[in-house]
Amino acid sequence: MGRLFWKFFLSILLAQVAATVGIGGALWLKNRASTQERRLDIDTGPPAELAIEAAAATLDAGGPAALARLLENMGRHRVFAVDSSGKELLGRIVDATMLAEARALLAKGDTRVVRKVTLPNGRPYLLFLPARERQRGLDARNGDDGRPLLPGLVDVSPRPGRPPDGARPPPRDDRPPGPPGPRFRPLTPFVPLAAAVLASLLFAALLAWYFARPIRALRQAFEAASHGDLAPRFARVDRTGDELSDLGRDFDRMTARLRQLMDGQTRLLHDVSHELRSPLARLQAAIGLAHQKPERVLASLQRIERESVRMDKLVGELLTLARLEAGALAPGSQEIDVAELLYQIVADAQFEASAQGRAVLQEGEAEVTMLGEPDLLARAIENVVRNAIKHSPVGATVVVAAQATGPRLCIQVLDRGPGVADSDLATIFQPFFRSSGTEKDVEGHGLGLAIAQQVVRQHGGTIVASNRAGGGLCVEIVLPLD
Repeated sequence: MGRLFWKFFLSILLAQVAATVGIGGALWLKNRASTQERRLDIDTGPPAELAIEAAAATLDAGGPAALARLLENMGRHRVFAVDSSGKELLGRIVDATMLAEARALLAKGDTRVVRKVTLPNGRPYLLFLPARERQRGLDARNGDDGRPLLPGLVDVSPRPGRPPDGARPPPRDDRPPGPPGPRFRPLTPFVPLAAAVLASLLFAALLAWYFARPIRALRQAFEAASHGDLAPRFARVDRTGDELSDLGRDFDRMTARLRQLMDGQTRLLHDVSHELRSPLARLQAAIGLAHQKPERVLASLQRIERESVRMDKLVGELLTLARLEAGALAPGSQEIDVAELLYQIVADAQFEASAQGRAVLQEGEAEVTMLGEPDLLARAIENVVRNAIKHSPVGATVVVAAQATGPRLCIQVLDRGPGVADSDLATIFQPFFRSSGTEKDVEGHGLGLAIAQQVVRQHGGTIVASNRAGGGLCVEIVLPLD
């Protein structure tokens, strides 16, 4: 078990134990106070009234000595006789709170259960009968001998004995009534507390294990990823829908993206090496011809110049793509006249296409303005148009259509080339992509559409490709005007 498990475990356990002790302590104090209140109550039943009446008459007629003899002969209902100094007639201990309660009842005029008798010598006595719970506690040393309330009175309370008509007596229950005896009473409050602590212990262990297990698995996944193992690890995790499961799935998505980026970097390095190898080989061949045939030095130099320009263009496009992906060429906030921008792009493309036996035509009017970087946006649209010209057959026309609809500008570049396989429509914007149907003599490095995608994305737009009915490709650029 790791340290996190024990932190969860101890925190939850302490919280549970604190809550248990707090609630249990509050309930215990409340019950204790209620018990004390019940023990301090004054008995208000009919037997208490009878006992108080008899004690008052005895004290009034025979004085304290007669009352003392009467109280000694009483069984379960011994009246308390307290003088003005708080001393009880038989020397019994009188609780101050109980005495205050008796005086409060007397002040309210309740002479049925509390009586004040003043002797001829002016000495007052307060007569009252404690509740049975308090009486048992005060007279426990005398026991309950079963004597009646007053001598000579008949006790009609049920007593065990032989029933009439010779019937069998009911079975006697010798179990002591009430709460457990003194031997087990000190342990009684700790039983629910111990049960609560054990339940808290089990609950804390289960909850800590529940949290620590996926975190431990995630730590192992991070450790494996640090060693280059980016395989998915949480695809089979139970879909409980909690945050830890979501965290595992997010980790898998992160590693999948890392694998994609690493594979892309590897593929990019391979493609760059492949693209540079061909012009370098031609440069070496031209240099060799210049050495072997000095009379053809001029042709060799021209070849070297063309290959150098091609390599410079490739490196420039790679640097542009890298800066766009890194965000180093963020779009500005210049106001762009879309109609003028498209007019200039179409005019330049028409000039280049006419030399190749092709044409470029603009359709639609887009008399709107937008914010962005005009040079980057012009380069992106120009790359798409040039790509369409390269793949169009001789005599074909490339159409550049623009239309502003609400807060968006839609630009479509349509050609009549061979098109792209449906499975490749989503990947033609990757660097160095070449479709299987691309002709071998088509120039280019496959970076134009990748650069266009990055520029459009940085302007908050989208770019997608689709095959046209009847052949050809449609590249649609959607840009926000706000």
